[in-house]
Formats: sequence, C-alpha cells, structure tokens
Amino acid sequence: MKLISILGSTGSIGTQTLDIVREHPDKFRVVGLAAGSNITLLAQQIREFSPEIVAIRSADQLSDLKNAIAGVNPQPILLAEMDDICEVARYGDAQSVVTGIVGCAGLLPTISAIKAGKDIALANKETLIAGGPVVLPLIEEYGVKLLPADSEHSAIFQCLQGVPDKGLRRIILTASGGSFRDLPVEKLASVTVADALKHPNWSMGQKITIDSATLMNKGLEVIEAHYLFGMDYDNIDIVIHPQSIIHSLIELQDTSILAQLGWADMRLPLLYSLSYPDRIATNWEQLDLVKAGDLTFREPDHQKYPCMQLAYAAGRAGGCMPAVLNAANEQAVALFLEQKIGFLDIPIVIESVCDRFESQNNSQPNLEDIIEADKWARQAVLDKFSALV
Repeated sequence: MKLISILGSTGSIGTQTLDIVREHPDKFRVVGLAAGSNITLLAQQIREFSPEIVAIRSADQLSDLKNAIAGVNPQPILLAEMDDICEVARYGDAQSVVTGIVGCAGLLPTISAIKAGKDIALANKETLIAGGPVVLPLIEEYGVKLLPADSEHSAIFQCLQGVPDKGLRRIILTASGGSFRDLPVEKLASVTVADALKHPNWSMGQKITIDSATLMNKGLEVIEAHYLFGMDYDNIDIVIHPQSIIHSLIELQDTSILAQLGWADMRLPLLYSLSYPDRIATNWEQLDLVKAGDLTFREPDHQKYPCMQLAYAAGRAGGCMPAVLNAANEQAVALFLEQKIGFLDIPIVIESVCDRFESQNNSQPNLEDIIEADKWARQAVLDKFSALV
C-alpha cells in the first residue's frame, strides 16, 4: 500500500490519478488533496477517498467547502491558500506526491514535498523548467526520487530502463502538432481563441492546448528533458507525430532507437510514476497496431512554431532565463485567452521579454532569484501589452 498526496486534485492530472486509486484500492491510499476552485468536485473526492488533509487555493471558499462536506466523518484538516498547499505537500506519511498544479505555482509545493522526504511524481513541467537549478540539488540532498508523470518524459524514462551509463545518444520528443498543424502559416494571423482550443487529438486544459498550438509545450519539454536526463540541447530533437501513438524515443550510442508506444492515456505514465519499478496489471484497452494504422512523422515548421526555438535559446542561456520564458509564456497565453492579443503576438511578446532580461540573467540562481525573475517576466509582459495597445 503506497500512501500518496495529490496537488491539483480536481484538474486533469488529479482526476486521472484518483481513477488509478479507485481501480487499485489495495495498492494506493490518498493522504492529502490540494485543489483550485472546484468545490463541488473536491467535496466529492473528499467523501470518496477520505483524505486526512485538504487545501484549496482561496480562503474565500473555505466556508463553502466546510458546508459541502458537513456530513463527512472523520473530517479532514481543512486549509486554504498557497502556504497551506505546501503544507499538504509535506504532510504526514505520504510517500509520493503527485504534482499536478499547472504553471509555476507548482514549484514551491514541490520543493516543500522534497524537503519532507517525499518522492515526486512530476506532472508539473515548470518545476524543472523554472526551478531546475534549485530542484535538482535538493533531489540529491534529500535522497528522493523524481519520476516523470507526463507521457513524453515517462516514455523516455521507460525506454532508458536497462540502458547502461553513457549509452544514451539522443532524445526524440514527439509532438502532435496542435490545433494548427495542417493550417498554412499565412493563415495564423486570423485564427481565434476558439480555433486554437480545438485540439485534433484530445481534450486538455486551455493553457496546455494553446501551448500545443504554439509548440511551446514541446519547447518547454526540451528544457525539462535536459534537466531530467542530463542531455545537451544539441542532442534533444522534436518531431511531429500526428497520431500520438509513439510518446517519445531515444537513440543509443550504436544508433539503435527505442520507443514507447500506447494509446494516448495519461493514466499509464501516472501509474508508472507511482508504481515504479513495478508494473501493475490493468484492464485498460491494449494497443492494437493494426487499429492504430499508419504512423507518420515530419519535421516541425520553424516559421509556424517560433516558440520552439525561443525555448531552445532560453534553455541554452540557462540560469533564470527558462523561468523568464515560462512566466512570459503563461502571461502571454492568458492575454490571448482573454482575446487581448492575437495568436501571433504570443511569440513576439515572449521574445521581447527574454531579450530585455538577457543582460540581468543570473547563471547560478537561488530560489529567490527564480521567484523574482518569474515576477519580473509577468510584469514585463503586461508592460509590453500596454505598449501594444
């Protein structure tokens, strides 16, 4: 029986993790839940899984949550706001913490879990993208495991099992291509928010769907792969794979290629991050290669996806620059979703902010430097937006 806590329990990652707990009640038990603003769903989760501690993002909703679970016995410890989400992350006997909070907001709770000796099932890209220079030394200092729970990095991690030290030559990240993969680049100037949110393969949250459309999600995954697997940026490639059956690949020193395949189902990498090194039998649909059909690949169009190269540049710059890139992207995507800027303005704003920050980049940042860079970048985007209007 593994005891787990889930940060972001009402989001996509959290609900799919709870699906796993529901299917395997003999193997997993929930100790803590932290969520955003979906009180109705959170109350249902509390009634079903009986966590010991629960936190929500806003103190204004705490009384509503108390009322929603008035009949629950025993009552969990109820907390609110970011400091209390960190408390859930480090609480009690939980052995593993699933980090499903979207964005840089997941960094501090993840650090709290690491310092409490919890293994991390990492579904929050920003933990390493923004905080890699701080997080990796903490992982080593506290002797915990950092196990990727997103499909691409889990695929790489799975392929690496049994590969000898220095056997890895290249990482190949697969990308769906997003909402506009088949749209000519000259038509991007007129696309709408509704257009960008129509992912051809699956339904995801708004922010990650926009990141998929710009391919920034894959650029951020390049930075994450650099930190997770120690690969130089020159040896991390991206390929468009519209069918999303191959979740990523590795090339070994002898040019052998290993790939991890499966239907697009986030539960699989989540389950592996929680059960590693074991493999737990499931009743999920098995991959039928005949049903999957043709698997195709093409090189990303750099003119269509400028965010990808911005991510490579930020990763190579190192220091606080990936945190600036990530924060600028979050803020720019938010402005696009609010229909305040156009789709093609997203990379323009991000590049402008990164260029402004270049002269003040700290090559060996501490946590305070990263947090300050994140705040600076968000304000810089708003300043840029004000100049545009």
